[in-house]
Amino acid sequence: MPSPETLTKLSSPARANAERRKVASATLVGTTIEWFDFFIYAQAAGLIFAKEFFAAASEFAQIVSWVSLGISFLFRPVGAALAGHLGDKYGRKPVLTLTLIVMGVATALIGVLPTAAQIGVAAPILLLLLRIVQGLSAGGEWGGAALMAVEHAPRESRGRAGAYPQLGAPCGLALATIVSLVLNMALGHEAYVAWGWRIPFLLSLLLVGVGLWIRSRVEESPVYREIEKESKAESAPVKTVMRHNGGTVLLAALIFAANNAAGYMLIAFFGSYGIKTLGLDSTPVLASLAAAAILWAVLTLWSGGLSDRLGRIETFLVGYGLLFIAVIPTWRLINTAELPLFFLGVVLMTPGLALSYGPQSALYAEMFPRPIRFSGVSISYALGAILGGAFAPMIAEFTLGEGSAITLPGYLMGMTAIAVAALLWVRKRVPLQDEL
Repeated sequence: MPSPETLTKLSSPARANAERRKVASATLVGTTIEWFDFFIYAQAAGLIFAKEFFAAASEFAQIVSWVSLGISFLFRPVGAALAGHLGDKYGRKPVLTLTLIVMGVATALIGVLPTAAQIGVAAPILLLLLRIVQGLSAGGEWGGAALMAVEHAPRESRGRAGAYPQLGAPCGLALATIVSLVLNMALGHEAYVAWGWRIPFLLSLLLVGVGLWIRSRVEESPVYREIEKESKAESAPVKTVMRHNGGTVLLAALIFAANNAAGYMLIAFFGSYGIKTLGLDSTPVLASLAAAAILWAVLTLWSGGLSDRLGRIETFLVGYGLLFIAVIPTWRLINTAELPLFFLGVVLMTPGLALSYGPQSALYAEMFPRPIRFSGVSISYALGAILGGAFAPMIAEFTLGEGSAITLPGYLMGMTAIAVAALLWVRKRVPLQDEL
């Protein structure tokens, strides 16, 4: 019979693999819930809030509604700084629990918020305040989830492990779109616009409960446990990041900005544009977005594993090359106002989005030293979201008209070119860490 020591050695790999599976589930579920909350707001900003909360802005109501979507991004760096400080000092796990609770409560409150017709100017003010709380929460969620996934993984599979929190974006989009689609079909579009849009916001509380239960079963990051054991936690990680790693933060933000801009066009703008401007039926439009999101998720997971073999930066470069090529055909296909071509257009963007998104967690983790890693990756991600997706739908709304066939694709292609330049600079000047 094997000795206890032998049994321990034999069971250790199994225990490690089991823990990694739990981490993958926890990071995937948590970021999916966070993104679900964000996406239902994005969809409501395109279809509901202009009329219900910002009608006083008259012909600018839709633009103001898109501004309300983007304004929370301005507060993401604050949330990222707070979460990064706490995460580098006290651990990844407690911060992830806090961000999930705060996001869920803010989202549910939007679901019961009276409209401007009921309480006047207080309605848009309260909506903006809750949106800001969402931004503070989202600023800290991604960094913690990304590091939990990557820091639990062996070196040869960091990219694939880090792709699981990245799945939160396409899975959250798919879940939000499917919920909206089912409600539209069950209630009818008029009832959905009148009151049914509130149901997804209230559903968030149930999803948060599930997410908290799953995350409670996950151990703290082994890298943080080492930092804690060695008493090497930074007393002021955010200050250290900005003083010694400010250039790396800016490069990381620029790398993400193009993906975030293109992603939010798919997430927030294309659906609203297809339904409200092109006059397409909402059900097939939402179904097209859900299908594109599922493809995005599958390719994101694959691209994380690809980066373990091909390299992080190389995988990003392939993704941005595909995205650059796809932008003009996508916009032309969507503008035909033909449902099959609309579907083809949104699907055409997904390979480039996936390959420039799946490797992000691993790349970011390898760009920052571990005592300040939570702060570094969180602030980079938040700044990239401001530069990229914060006001992309609003910019798109402004460019509609005669010149949109050139200006909108040109905007996305310009963002992509900047991201490629940042990637090439990182490859040349920023040494990526081999051991985390």
